[in-house]
Amino acid sequence: MTTAPPMMAPPVTPSEPEKPRTSLSTRVLARREARIALLFVLPAFLLFLAFRFGPTIVGVALSFFDYDISGEIGWRGLDHFQRLVADPLFWRALSTTLLYTVFAVPISLVLSTVMALGVRRAFRGSRFFRSIFFLPVITSLVLAGAIFVWIFSNSGPWSQLMSPLGLGGSWLASTVLVVPAIIIVGVWSRFGYGMMIMIAAMQDIPRELEEAALMDGANSWQRFRWVILPHLRPTVFFLAVIETTAAFQVFDVIYVMTQGGPANASYSLVYLVYDQGFKYFEYGYAAAAGVALFIMTLVVALIQRLVIGKQK
Repeated sequence: MTTAPPMMAPPVTPSEPEKPRTSLSTRVLARREARIALLFVLPAFLLFLAFRFGPTIVGVALSFFDYDISGEIGWRGLDHFQRLVADPLFWRALSTTLLYTVFAVPISLVLSTVMALGVRRAFRGSRFFRSIFFLPVITSLVLAGAIFVWIFSNSGPWSQLMSPLGLGGSWLASTVLVVPAIIIVGVWSRFGYGMMIMIAAMQDIPRELEEAALMDGANSWQRFRWVILPHLRPTVFFLAVIETTAAFQVFDVIYVMTQGGPANASYSLVYLVYDQGFKYFEYGYAAAAGVALFIMTLVVALIQRLVIGKQK
């Protein structure tokens, strides 16, 4: 008698785990918490709009009007902008600002990176060196500018140091050397800020990546070029925008050290805005110069994003 083979049970397909469902009460509670958080944030947000965007809107509107100290307002349209284009002092200020920006921003970024590489690891005295390098950021530029006036004078230490190179004398009295002097002071006052940002970014890089590159025989430059620098790209973009904006707005160090001289050789765009608005009381023309400065800063920031930050 033949026995039939036993029937095999069909394979059981494991069922997918059920996704947790958000209850109606949980969603209602989340919306309520969001509304409460918005109520707490709203006063600060309104103050931000009032004191940040309010003056911007008023400044743009003022560039189309004539406004004097007596309070009289007259429509001028694009006259102030046409005057800017025909004003040789505006082009002089623009060239000085661009020259300062082209040199100060890259030097500050490179110096910030080098200093960050030197003090990013904890060693005896690392906190002391970080504090010393960051000290110029919190030092008043009015006080520092007064000291640098003596440093760059005829009898100052900088003049004595540069004399063997044929660059002695007062740099602040030279139409050729005054902008390099301003650049030196500007970089001195800014690189510590970038250094601290770079240190924070470098500490987020996994240590194992550098150790693996070291085991593969990579030297210091190769480890920096292929391991550290790619991770610093967003930070470099951020600092490039911040430093460029600060460079376009350079004013305090010029006001203290040169007041735009000699012969307007250190005359910047912000100094032009200051002169026209607070010295000659041409508020409409000063506002037009401020609008032009804002547009140029925005365009440069967009170009930097395309060149540096396009992958982020």
